[in-house]
Amino acid sequence: MAQRIKKGRDVSGILILDKPLNISSNQAVQRIKRLYGAKKVGHTGSLDPLASGVLPICLGHATKVSQYLLASDKSYQFTMKLGKTTTTGDVEGDVLTERAVPAIDLEKTTRLLSQYCGDIQQVPPMYSALKHNGQRLYKLARAGEVVERPARDVTIKSLKLLSADTNSLTIEVCCTKGTYVRTLAEDLGESLGCGAHVTFLRRIKTGPFELGRSLTFDQLEKHAGSFNSLDALMLDIDVALLDYPVVMCSEEDKSDLCMGRAVVHDGLPNHSLMRLNDPSGKIFGLGKWSQSNLLAPVRIFA
Repeated sequence: MAQRIKKGRDVSGILILDKPLNISSNQAVQRIKRLYGAKKVGHTGSLDPLASGVLPICLGHATKVSQYLLASDKSYQFTMKLGKTTTTGDVEGDVLTERAVPAIDLEKTTRLLSQYCGDIQQVPPMYSALKHNGQRLYKLARAGEVVERPARDVTIKSLKLLSADTNSLTIEVCCTKGTYVRTLAEDLGESLGCGAHVTFLRRIKTGPFELGRSLTFDQLEKHAGSFNSLDALMLDIDVALLDYPVVMCSEEDKSDLCMGRAVVHDGLPNHSLMRLNDPSGKIFGLGKWSQSNLLAPVRIFA
């Protein structure tokens, strides 16, 4: 039986979960929290119950870097069924329209995908967690309400056709945060003249984390009851911050920065964010270039 910790452990790190189908991201977080006996756990960008794949879970101090993972690019593989649109943009919704599916021309379809690459605007779906006047859009949608949603700027980095048959396409997309794959599939379906909805969605990458490094619940639960084994499966906090330059700090500077005081540090890169490492090379926070040779704390982990 797993050891029970009343208040939760002060354990920190990042766990790359392969979220299964049919559970919400929050349910996945609560399951990890119980398994690790952890005091504080959060995720970095939710996946719908009908979506699976890479979901970085932050424990302890790692929750302080979750916002930087939220801003990362994401990659997905998805299948869109042609000829039908639904209320939700996926298989959960009721059918709205049905149209004949034209013969799929692979060359024309590839050209169409290229037209969607780059900076585009998307109108968020009603079935989303965005808020309107304090209410989640999906709650309004379930009540039969439709409200106007402003279009948002997103960037499609790449779109690749993986396979096609008479009434479906399977595509791989790399995109910026805030992109709705269901909306992308619906827009592509309209451009093909027949409409579409998503039947399969799997996140294969978020930021630096790929599906090949993720762990399933079955794999994790083999270590249930052994916190040492479970902790060894986590990654250090700094793996989420590898794109930022490192500033090596003395113990004296570390003490000042942890107290919220800026310190003088020669040779600082003029960068919006920097990793703060102690003399042993361990990250203890994030800082920023303030002026000339002044280093100011942004976020302290220790």
